[in-house]
Amino acid sequence: MGFRERRQKHKEEFKMEILEAALSLFSEAGYANFSMRKLAAKIDHSPTTIYLYYRDKDDLLFHICENLYAFMLQTLEEIRKNESSPKQALKDIIRGYIHYSLTHPEQYKVVFFSNPSLYGRPEEFTSRDTMSLRCWKKFIELFDDCMKSGVFRPMDCDTLSIVFWSAIHGLISSLIFTKDFPMPDAGVMTELLLDGLFKGYSP
Repeated sequence: MGFRERRQKHKEEFKMEILEAALSLFSEAGYANFSMRKLAAKIDHSPTTIYLYYRDKDDLLFHICENLYAFMLQTLEEIRKNESSPKQALKDIIRGYIHYSLTHPEQYKVVFFSNPSLYGRPEEFTSRDTMSLRCWKKFIELFDDCMKSGVFRPMDCDTLSIVFWSAIHGLISSLIFTKDFPMPDAGVMTELLLDGLFKGYSP
């Protein structure tokens, strides 16, 4: 590895170190109390150094979110490639997503509950090439495949996808945030949710 390659590798590693520290600080302090000064102190660097890589806290949060969506997109594509049945692929993706979110609750809270306007207005979100949009499009494509194969009755794919997405996030959020109520087993709740959704929208 030459000097330029080593330098680039060090740069990318440092950027990831900043993002990991930012994720931790968002989780600890919350979005409103996050500051570049606090982040700089956390990684023992000056704020000026961080500004060389990220504009502000929203730029940091954006990259944290995009990294998660890139991981989700890769996982979705791998499952879809290895599973010929769109119904089974969708179930596997939902199970995996719920499990990942519940085992990474702080990341989940930072990504979905920090800044609801991070990606701009709806028309901005749909016109900008992001990992989030790519992931969403793949998710909708899978619903379309399910509909074409008779898993779901004919309806608007975007709407059905959002209904599923909302139900999934409702389950995840209730399991992460509920501390004073005896919640059922996460696996049992996941299977009941899947059973109800798939049967409810079947032909």
